[in-house]
Amino acid sequence: MTGRRRIRSIVLPRLLHRPVRAGALSAGALAACASLATGCGIVPGSTGSSADDPITVMTWAPQDTRATNKPGMPALAEAYARWVNSQGGVNGRRLTVLTCNDKNDTVTVARCARRAVQENAVAVVGSYSQHADSFLPTLEGAGIPYIGGYGITTDEFTSPLSYPVNGGQPALLAGLGRTLADGCGPVTLIRPDTIAGDQLPPLLDSGLEAGGHAPSGDQRAAEDATSYNGQAQQALERATADAAGRGCVVPALGDRTNTFMDSFRRARADHPEVRTATVLGSVDQTAIDASGGASGPYEGSYVTGWYPAAGDARWDPMKKVIEEEAFGDNRIDAADAGVQTTWIAYTVFKQVVESLGDGEVSADTVSGALDGGLKVTTGGLTPTLRWNFQDELAAVGFPRLVNANVTLQVVRDGRLVAAREGFTDVTRTLREADLG
Repeated sequence: MTGRRRIRSIVLPRLLHRPVRAGALSAGALAACASLATGCGIVPGSTGSSADDPITVMTWAPQDTRATNKPGMPALAEAYARWVNSQGGVNGRRLTVLTCNDKNDTVTVARCARRAVQENAVAVVGSYSQHADSFLPTLEGAGIPYIGGYGITTDEFTSPLSYPVNGGQPALLAGLGRTLADGCGPVTLIRPDTIAGDQLPPLLDSGLEAGGHAPSGDQRAAEDATSYNGQAQQALERATADAAGRGCVVPALGDRTNTFMDSFRRARADHPEVRTATVLGSVDQTAIDASGGASGPYEGSYVTGWYPAAGDARWDPMKKVIEEEAFGDNRIDAADAGVQTTWIAYTVFKQVVESLGDGEVSADTVSGALDGGLKVTTGGLTPTLRWNFQDELAAVGFPRLVNANVTLQVVRDGRLVAAREGFTDVTRTLREADLG
């Protein structure tokens, strides 16, 4: 690919006008429906007002593709539904979870979104897709909220019907850049040659520049390659160009980060020592173990994440649900950021439904509760979440980004552990970033 795609700016029509849904029909229109019973369909996402009616939601993620896969997200959603239904449901209502494989494909994820509309889903919860342009218009047209997307695209931080639970790639990369600014010479970013990948360099650079560091070297790579020998050599040459400072290499290739690091390990023997760093989602404890643990290429690497380290006691409720409802399901890794995001997204959804009491649970009432200032707690896994119409980061194109906190972890003796206690808020770093 050639040329540079620009970071998506705020689209005012999308932000200022919510879709008109059937729930907002005038009395005359409702009367017309009553007289033409066969001519009016069910309102998408509506479950009626009965406390006995089930609630339907959808979770999607890519599976069995050559690029990034997140099978644990729909698997955890199904496990959560089994668990919550065994406890009497969500506020007394049975939860039905639909799942969909987005296949990392624009056409397929659009079909997933249309199915959510057809199946009367009241929300899409805890999902992953790189193709927001393909599914958000469908959800917005039906008024279906998107709760706890993975944060892989900037559209998730602009749509008025998106309710992200983390700071996505913007927060991770800004936080990582700020950390590396203090101890790195030249920094090289290896990222996918995709539209989503084009959004990464300015975010990393925002953190670097906040620390007085020069921008990173931007190196594109195919997201589905089986070897990155050439890219590893090029990254090492860039990172070691300045003998006065120890360079840093930052692979952010999702599931293909391990493939890059395998090539990198072989190539680095012929170059001066450099440090590696990445973001959670590109590496986790399973990947570190598979690559050799303490003797592997990740040893000493900084990793920014959205949440506490996987060994933190605050994850115990999620692990208990996995043990009880998905024991032996190897799709679910409690240390995976996608699984963790799905857990938090369903935690949010449960509190939203509980806030509605015995009232109607529909896409309108769910988004209405969230827009109405509902404060949601997540057991300390995030700060208290609340979505305003436009939050602090609206000026730089992220009006829906309400949680810019990140954690800093490091691979020490082969284990991913906290490098710094607590959260670091990168709101100011992002607010001062040049993302034009």
